[in-house]
Amino acid sequence: MKKTKHLSAKHQNPGEAGVLRRIDEVAARMQTRGSGVRLGIGDDAALFKSTNGFDQILTCDWFLEGTHFLRDKHPADAVGWKCLARAVSDVAAMGGLPRCFLLSLALPASHAGLWLDEFLQGLHRAAKRFGCVLAGGDTTRRRDILINVTVVGEVRTGEAVLRSGARPGDVLFVSGRLGEAELGLRLIRKSKRLASSRDPIFKKHLYPEPRLALGRWLAEKRLASAMMDLSDGLSTDLPRLCAASSVGARLKASKIPAVGVPKGRRSGDTAALDLALHGGDDYELLFTVPRKKLKRIPRSQNGTPITAIGEITKERTLLLVDKAGRESPLPDLGWDPFRKPDKRQELTLRV
Repeated sequence: MKKTKHLSAKHQNPGEAGVLRRIDEVAARMQTRGSGVRLGIGDDAALFKSTNGFDQILTCDWFLEGTHFLRDKHPADAVGWKCLARAVSDVAAMGGLPRCFLLSLALPASHAGLWLDEFLQGLHRAAKRFGCVLAGGDTTRRRDILINVTVVGEVRTGEAVLRSGARPGDVLFVSGRLGEAELGLRLIRKSKRLASSRDPIFKKHLYPEPRLALGRWLAEKRLASAMMDLSDGLSTDLPRLCAASSVGARLKASKIPAVGVPKGRRSGDTAALDLALHGGDDYELLFTVPRKKLKRIPRSQNGTPITAIGEITKERTLLLVDKAGRESPLPDLGWDPFRKPDKRQELTLRV
């Protein structure tokens, strides 16, 4: 009888970080001198050397029915907008500007008419808003809707802001308010009908705005020492920035700009701080600034609030400090597609 092989710890549901490490090991073996790749796996996007004083930014993003959106609850034009916004946000996190994108789309024949037209309308509005043109892609037929967007951007050579530049003593900042997209998602999941595009409580979830202007300004003025976008939740994304920089962080709970939950829409699972810490899809910027440059950081930029929420530490731990000054480990309860959902989260859908 053939013996059954036991899975090593390396192969037992390693989580998204473990999957990426294994892919990175193969990618590293593919790298050759002169390939032109300045920065590969491990940041918001890849950097490819160009010859005109700019580096190209390369990034791609999946947007899947059943995982990221529901066709009977999410407007088609919002799906079109968001599939591009998500990928463009990676370019913003590097301090760059998007230039063009490729669209790969699989959908059933039943959705190749009106649904597709509305999807393309939303995609067109997003492309115009972000200054990013459709350059090509691929299509095929499939029962469920699968979308993949690849964005090409650019940043001046030497100006890209990476996750790896944070240093002890740097102040940690975040743009906008956190938890708004998660609140919208939870309310949509509870609804029995298509989400209204006009309801402001759904706006952040349906039509996120990548912080391109802020990211570019921080890079151009060389103010941010490290930066990334918040796609999986502060409690999951902050550890990634800290790991890349080999540092830790102390977050002040009272300083985190959390979403305001309307009284008529409150429930037991919508505590504002939990939404801000663990909810994803806000696509705000998380960045660090050396103390000597703090005076140059405004309270807002083009109407987007900028808030100091903590500091970078030498000790490689992540701590959450409450109003009374008590410290506790920051729990990682954000989104990880390879991790079994926590009962507290109960999220089978991630948009």
